[in-house]
Amino acid sequence: MSWRNHITLEAGKRGGRPCIRGMRISVADVLGWLAAGMTHEEILSGYPELTEEDIRACLAYAADRERRVLTAA
Repeated sequence: MSWRNHITLEAGKRGGRPCIRGMRISVADVLGWLAAGMTHEEILSGYPELTEEDIRACLAYAADRERRVLTAA
């Protein structure tokens, strides 16, 4: 899966943070919910505009970003 089809960066939205498909829901929001123990089903129930693919794209984005940080070190 390529996160690039789901994650957008817009300077004027959420302070330029990566968001999902141009919405105001950021990657950090989704990662925070997952870290807090929410299941994918709970997230999708609370935010019906999201898809399972959006959640997986957030995880892929975070993994890719982590790889880049480790490679640069």
